[in-house]
Amino acid sequence: MKMAGGPASVNIKVILILVAALIGGGTLYYTQSLVIRLQKKERDAVQLYAKGLEYIANTNTPESDFTFLLDNLIKPIDFPVILTDSKNRVNLSGKSDVRNIKYDTTLSEKQLTNLFDAKIKDMDAINKPIVVTYADTIVLTKIHFGDSELVNQLKFYPVIQIMLAALFIIVGYIGFSNIKKSEQGNIWVGMAKETAHQLGTPISSLMGWLEILLLNYKDPDKVLDIVDEISNDVEKLNKITYRFSKIGSKPELKKCLVYNEIEGIAGYFRRRLPQSGKDVQILIEGDKNIYAQINSRLFEWVLENLIKNALDAMDKDQGSITFSIREHKSTVEIEVADTGKGIDIKRRKDIFRPGYSTKRRGWGLGLSLSKRIIEDYHKGKIFVKNSIPDEGTVFKIVLNKD
Repeated sequence: MKMAGGPASVNIKVILILVAALIGGGTLYYTQSLVIRLQKKERDAVQLYAKGLEYIANTNTPESDFTFLLDNLIKPIDFPVILTDSKNRVNLSGKSDVRNIKYDTTLSEKQLTNLFDAKIKDMDAINKPIVVTYADTIVLTKIHFGDSELVNQLKFYPVIQIMLAALFIIVGYIGFSNIKKSEQGNIWVGMAKETAHQLGTPISSLMGWLEILLLNYKDPDKVLDIVDEISNDVEKLNKITYRFSKIGSKPELKKCLVYNEIEGIAGYFRRRLPQSGKDVQILIEGDKNIYAQINSRLFEWVLENLIKNALDAMDKDQGSITFSIREHKSTVEIEVADTGKGIDIKRRKDIFRPGYSTKRRGWGLGLSLSKRIIEDYHKGKIFVKNSIPDEGTVFKIVLNKD
């Protein structure tokens, strides 16, 4: 049973980073493949445009066919295009030689020339210009073209997405680390409270027996009975030491009678309940010959936690705690029902969380440890089966028979 998530938390962080890297790499690869396909499609459109111009230049094409070419090839082009001569010079008077490029029309001829020269260099760095020839030898024009707005957006999209993913991972990592620190702090606080809570019962009992011993030291029979009870409390302190020493070690399970395990703890509390001023009955129902795989001392810890929790939940001086034992094919079910004030439905998930407590002392770790003992050590289950406000709560424990 591990109290802190060292290697486990590291593994989770590594997995998160790997998953984020895979998502980012996959997004980048997929987006770049889309960009390449769109660029090819745009180049094909420019190639078709160039072929159309060559066709017009090399044949006696009627004006109506030229209008058809402009309407069906040039207009759908939504990316920047500049037409130049063989020496990359732009005809500034030609309105159709520069398309889909925004510029200030009030600029001087020299300024426009410098602007278009820079644009052409940028375009040629992205896409190789397409040459339109006459009779396959004379260069009529060169078509320079860049990427459309859609392609540019797709290029930057994965970068933005990866940056957002990285930001999310950083924020998540910081949050995860803070949660782990807070949880570890709660565990230490809870462990301290639980230790005091565990020691409180036998120590209080010993103090009570000492007072009774002082009052009855002249009666040998009563003294012997008191000494027996003091021995039981000392043994209880020894068990508590054993339990804490077993945290983190390999579990040792044995086939045990479930009824006897419960009766041992129930009897211990029955003899001490009168000192608490409460009239609470601890009852056990079910077959006495049902076996399960149990680590006795740790399982006793779970039962003690549930009994103490039930006693703390009882606002009235009278009540009952009932253990019901049922056997199934491969499991044994134990239900622990009390007549306390119940658990609010919103808090049922929190009661097993380390450090969670609704009381001033104790129980910051008791139910959390109980859950770990049953689920990690015994490979079983423990959960709240039912809880009704002002009527009581039913915990269920599921253990393995073999």
